[in-house]
Amino acid sequence: MQDYTDRISQEQHYQELRRQIQECRTCQDLFGYEPRPILFGNVNARIMQISQAPSRKVHETGKPFNDASGQKLRHDWYGITDEEFYNPDFFYIVSVAHCFPGKAPGGGDRKPPKICAGKWLLKEMELVNNEIYILVGRYAAEFFYPKCKFTDLIFKDQRLNGKPAFVLPHPSPLNVKWFLDHPEFEDKRIKEIRDEIHRILNKKSENEA
Repeated sequence: MQDYTDRISQEQHYQELRRQIQECRTCQDLFGYEPRPILFGNVNARIMQISQAPSRKVHETGKPFNDASGQKLRHDWYGITDEEFYNPDFFYIVSVAHCFPGKAPGGGDRKPPKICAGKWLLKEMELVNNEIYILVGRYAAEFFYPKCKFTDLIFKDQRLNGKPAFVLPHPSPLNVKWFLDHPEFEDKRIKEIRDEIHRILNKKSENEA
């Protein structure tokens, strides 16, 4: 009975946090437009994926990784369907910064505002009952492992909040040089991470059967 009550309380706390995040407009003056916080999934999602920040297309559609990078991530790297990726019981999808930060003067997107992770993301991580973390992109990795080399993080299993964590380069086409310089990532490393993702999703499916 106590466990059930605790789960209900946790769900209520999470739903209140989610409401606060979606209503957040802290960075409006910084951006110069109305922010649109993006997060997806439920409190019992098995995999918590944390990336850098939503792209302009994600800002416009409200759907995370709804772009070319997302297709590469879920189809080529994870080896899963759109339905599996966007299953809220499977993936909790969020970013260090919940909103599209706008374009930088020299091209590309601005760096994610650090205030967002401290204000919201760390609280989400306390409430979501995920089994593993996947960090996508340099900014996400540097937030949690500021003293570690990005490439070293990618090729070794990590720990975060006492749980297994895996670090990925961003699947953007702009990262083509990194992929050419590190062919072992797609030849070997991503296959190891994909196996772990499939193991967890299969485990979840069996529990629901």
